[in-house]
Amino acid sequence: MTKRVIILILDSLGVGNMDDVKEYHPQDIGANTFYHILDKTSLNIPNLERLGINKILHHPKLKNEENLASYGVLNLMHQGADSFEGHNEIMGSKPKKAYLAPFIENMEEVKAALENEGYKVTIPNPKMPYLLVDDLVIVADNIETDYGQIYNVSAPLDYISFEEVLKIGNCVRKNVKVNRVIALGGKSVTPKHLQASVERRADGLVGVNSPKSNVYKQGYEVRHLGYGISPEYQLPTIAVKEGLDVSLVGKMQDVIYCEGAKKFPGVDTKQVMENILHEMDHMKSGLIAATVQETDLAGHAQDPDRYANRIKLVDTYLTEVFHRMTKNDLLIMSADHGNDPTIGHSQHTREKTYLLAFHKGWNPINIGERDTLSDIGATAAAYLELHPTENGESFLFE
Repeated sequence: MTKRVIILILDSLGVGNMDDVKEYHPQDIGANTFYHILDKTSLNIPNLERLGINKILHHPKLKNEENLASYGVLNLMHQGADSFEGHNEIMGSKPKKAYLAPFIENMEEVKAALENEGYKVTIPNPKMPYLLVDDLVIVADNIETDYGQIYNVSAPLDYISFEEVLKIGNCVRKNVKVNRVIALGGKSVTPKHLQASVERRADGLVGVNSPKSNVYKQGYEVRHLGYGISPEYQLPTIAVKEGLDVSLVGKMQDVIYCEGAKKFPGVDTKQVMENILHEMDHMKSGLIAATVQETDLAGHAQDPDRYANRIKLVDTYLTEVFHRMTKNDLLIMSADHGNDPTIGHSQHTREKTYLLAFHKGWNPINIGERDTLSDIGATAAAYLELHPTENGESFLFE
C-alpha cells in the first residue's frame, strides 16, 4: 500500500505558555500566540475550524464545529523556544541540554581560529562587540532567540559567495559549544547596511537585526549548524534509507539535514503551499514536510495583522490540500514554539503547540497533552511502517 504523510508546521503558532515558564521563562507568562492573534484581528479560518482547532483554542470568535481531525497539545522538550531545536525535535531527535553563553565569552577564541585560517578579523566597535571578517561578514549573537543559544554568521551575498560564508560558519562551529551556529546571507545588502543593522538587546546580546538588515528579502541563503543532532535517527533520513521519497519545503529544508531529500527553499507562504501541492501531485508515497516561516517573521515584528494574514492564506490553501489527499494520506499540523506578538517583546515565547492529525478514514479523537514534539515524527514513522525515531511516542490509531 502506498502511504503519504504531510507534515505542515506553522512556525511559532503556539497555544499557551508552558507550565515551566514561571521558573524558566518568566517573560513569557501569559503568552498564547494563536488566541491573542484572534483577539486582535478578524481572522476567518473555516478549514482549521473544520479540522477542530477550537477544540484546542476555545476562542469565542471561532465556531465549535464537529472536528474532522484528531486534536491535542504538544509540550516542548527542548530548552527555551527555538526553531532549530523545535524542528529537530519534531523529526524525532531527543533534545540535548544547551550550553549557554553570549558570543563575547567566545569571541577571542573564535577570532584566533578564523585568523589561523587566514581571514582578516577585526572588532570594529569594542562597545558593540562583534567580529567583522574580511570587512564583510559579521559574527555575533543571534538577537532573535533565547539568550546565549545561537551565534549568527551574517553576510552580504553580492560581495561574497555563500560557500565562503559557510566555511567561516564551520570554523565558528568547531570552536564553540552552543547549540547552533547559523550561516546566512542575502543579496541587495551592502556591507555598510549590514553593519548599521547591529544592535544591542536589552539583556546585553549584540548582533545583526536580521529583518532590518534585509537579508531575507532577496537571494536569501542559510545553513543551520547544530550541536549534537543525529539525522540518521530522524524521520526524513529513516524514510530515505527505506527507499521512500522525501520532500522538505520552506524553512524545513533549512533546519533539517537529510541527504537524498528533495529540497524546496522559500520564505513566501504562497510558494511554500504551492510546493506542497506540487509534491502531492507528483509523489505517490513518502513524506512531505513543510514549514510556513512568515508567521514567525510576523511575530518578531510584533504584527498581529500580518500574522493573521499568513494564517488565513494557509487556511485557504488547505482546501486544495484536502482535495488532493487520498484515503492513504495522513496530514499532521502543528508548530515549533510560540512568538506572541502581544506579549511585549519580539522574541520566541515558550509555548505548547497545537496538534491536528487528519486522515479521511479515521474517526477523530482527543489525543490529549503530549510530552514532546517528537510524537509527530514517531507517529509518521509508525504510519509509514518505518524504524522508530530516536525520540517520541506514536499516537497512531485507526
